[in-house]
Amino acid sequence: MIRRKIGQFLVAVAALVSLSMVSIDSRAQTVLTHHVREATLQGQARVVGRLPATQSLQLDIVLPLRDPAGLTAFLKEINDPANPSFRHFLTPREFTARFGPTQEDYDAVVRFAQTNGLTVVGGSRDGMEVQVRGPVSAIEAALHLTMRTYQLATENRIFYAPDREPTTDLGFPLWHVSGLDNFSIPHPMYVKRSDYAKAHGIAPDAVVTHATTGSGPSASFLGSDMRAAYYGGTALTGAGQNLGLFEYLGTDLSDLDTYFSNVGQTNNVPITLLSTDGTSTSCVDSRAGGDCDDTEQTLDMTQAIGMAPGLSSLVMYIGSTDTAIISAMTTHSPLPTTIGCSWGWTPADPTTLDPYFEKMAAQGQNFFAASGDSSTWSSSNEAWPADDAHVVSVGGTDLTTASAAGPWKSETAWTDSGGGISPDGIAIPAWQQLSGVINSSNKGSTTLRNGPDVSANANFTFYTCADQTACLANEYGGTSFATPMWAAYIALANEQLANNGQATLGFINPTIYAQNVTSAYGTDFHDITSGTSGSYSAVVGYDLVTGWGSPNGTGLINALAPASTTPAFNISASPTAVSVVQGSSGTSTVTTAVSGGFSSAIALTASGQPTGVTVSFSPTSIAAPGAGTSTATFTVASTTAAGTYAITVTGTGGGLTETASVSLTVTAAGTPAFTLSASPTSVSVVQGSSGTSTVTTAVSGGFSSAIALTASGQPTGVTVAFNPTSIAAPGSGTSTATFTVASTAAAGTYAISVTGTGGGITHTATVSLTVTAATSGAFTVSVSPSAGYLDQGQSGYAVVTTKVSGGFDSAVALSATGQPSGVTVSFSPASIAAPGSGKSDMDITVARSAATGTYPITITATGGGVTHTTTLSLQVRR
Repeated sequence: MIRRKIGQFLVAVAALVSLSMVSIDSRAQTVLTHHVREATLQGQARVVGRLPATQSLQLDIVLPLRDPAGLTAFLKEINDPANPSFRHFLTPREFTARFGPTQEDYDAVVRFAQTNGLTVVGGSRDGMEVQVRGPVSAIEAALHLTMRTYQLATENRIFYAPDREPTTDLGFPLWHVSGLDNFSIPHPMYVKRSDYAKAHGIAPDAVVTHATTGSGPSASFLGSDMRAAYYGGTALTGAGQNLGLFEYLGTDLSDLDTYFSNVGQTNNVPITLLSTDGTSTSCVDSRAGGDCDDTEQTLDMTQAIGMAPGLSSLVMYIGSTDTAIISAMTTHSPLPTTIGCSWGWTPADPTTLDPYFEKMAAQGQNFFAASGDSSTWSSSNEAWPADDAHVVSVGGTDLTTASAAGPWKSETAWTDSGGGISPDGIAIPAWQQLSGVINSSNKGSTTLRNGPDVSANANFTFYTCADQTACLANEYGGTSFATPMWAAYIALANEQLANNGQATLGFINPTIYAQNVTSAYGTDFHDITSGTSGSYSAVVGYDLVTGWGSPNGTGLINALAPASTTPAFNISASPTAVSVVQGSSGTSTVTTAVSGGFSSAIALTASGQPTGVTVSFSPTSIAAPGAGTSTATFTVASTTAAGTYAITVTGTGGGLTETASVSLTVTAAGTPAFTLSASPTSVSVVQGSSGTSTVTTAVSGGFSSAIALTASGQPTGVTVAFNPTSIAAPGSGTSTATFTVASTAAAGTYAISVTGTGGGITHTATVSLTVTAATSGAFTVSVSPSAGYLDQGQSGYAVVTTKVSGGFDSAVALSATGQPSGVTVSFSPASIAAPGSGKSDMDITVARSAATGTYPITITATGGGVTHTTTLSLQVRR
């Protein structure tokens, strides 16, 4: 069709496209999230071209949750202190077993990608994603879309994006496909004081007074100053805790070394730079020969380490797509239980990461997101991901301490703190609906998500080092600083919980909102009651500038992780579900944790096992004081009845008894076997050419052997070849069967038997081969629409289609004549590849100087010594 912004003809064409899309959707599976950008739908961006067919893109194909309703119920249970399942979190493998994609569905997506010419380069079933790379042409064919390029009216930038929602030929829907556009450029949530001053037409010194009580150069604040102000203790350092940082760029660790060297401190936290999708972990600034700025990445580390200097690990998860980064955060070992994200971006669909955020909540992880540095949220001042209901949104304050490295003294709202009402239309979560949270003073919404949830210092008062240049004092600020502070502060609370023999906190919002509507609020938080940012002001209690405020020393930690005074222990098993084939065995790790001064050996026993199943423990008891692990081995006899059994693991010690459950599934020993199929089962080939069918084998019951492929039943003049000629052990795979038909082969239909032989087993599949007589080669050419209009200064396109018959086999070149001065025509592709059937976009650009009128444009198609034409009637309007 010819694209333009207005016109009656557009309505008619849109109706035809709509009908065509209905036809497509009736055959293909949809993807459950949106991918088409509003800017391309609403006319804010105009089409300027198409991505080259050979350009390579990397995508992240995300599978949906298997049981979203069950996950919602599970999250409710583990967040309810009165529920026996309170804070009984899942491991990544346990999450997959209950809520993740099945192995069958995951393998189907891998096959789908490979069959469509895409290379699998990463991903995992536990991560619910398949990372692929391939040419645009393969992506367009696999997802039934066209990758176009667009020009934004408000930016001097070309971006690419799909022209429609993706669909697939899978037997089930996907959740999302990341990497289909580069419309939104991720940006760090920090701001430079000099840039802020320039934007507001004031002198930098007029923005804010310098910090006067920090222990860094020029009295700037260090990460250790934030620890003194917001924690104030020495006992907790983050020991045993693992913290993650969400980053779109790598870093230069020399900048971190420079920071600690300059301030006379030593970093003892191991740092890991992890690429989640092949993105470089290095970041070198242009002044050192590169083009990367690591200000954000370095300040994230200094704030996290400053707050929790004894962390067991700090991992920077680096990637180019949000789903790849967050997927790694939910599967990596050791699992990061607190995560800081100081980046903002605008997804095509704000629900894209929800399955991962919910997975984090189920696994006892907290995701902290910077609320932004541009004041009140709006459609033009995007909040995401900080307005997502599954994350902790972190706003900004202006902090004063009593002295260098001293305690908290006072705090007001930071004038640029991001906050407000979700511009993405995200519904208000249950914990914000508690009585006393939203009121007339804070002007919050009773129907939509409000933010931020918490806050910490974000003013232009920090010491920073980056890009191997001179470090800066009192120059940078932003909620980028507050976010890793909070992630590290909660690591301290998790450390105290671990010391008490208890599980990690998990998603803290349900807990802190419930606590803060009680008298405990003043003990837990510094309530920020003065200052304004945009449309909202800090008020008593919760507000849309600072949330509940900043952490009040050990008060909040003790409220979140109260010390146990009664001797006790708990027992857990991982995994909680074990499947064992008759005649073999499986294991689960039993873990005990003690609290309240408990000190005794804990003996382990099992009950509930059926006849033929024995359970043994190594060791048989956990030595005093009672914290440790033991391996439970489930040995299943070949005579044990198949079925699922609830095995109770009991720990006894110090006069106490605790139990954990393991679901044991005994499966029947299978007979080694394989299946063989061909697709398509019917192939039609013209004399003198060839056709193909894909042969697929699948094994079961422990079958493990190569499977050799042969064919029989082909007539004289027909040969069948397989690539590969056999499927390698264990025997699951695909091979392409090519049917080559000589020009002398007799026309007719033949039953070709494809035989697979391996492991002493033989199976066959039948392909119906129809040989048709060759006729004189020919092709047709058409254009759709055949008439339309464009205004001066606009561009659009029509679709040229060629169809071959009678054995025609040649590339078909396209050209156009008859266009007036000021109208340019090009084709993408410029020729249809052999055998000659295909489509090409006829791109038309009308200059503002083009004369108005109606012009017949002749489209000429030439190939195989044959030439055909068709005509497009183009009207140029003012």
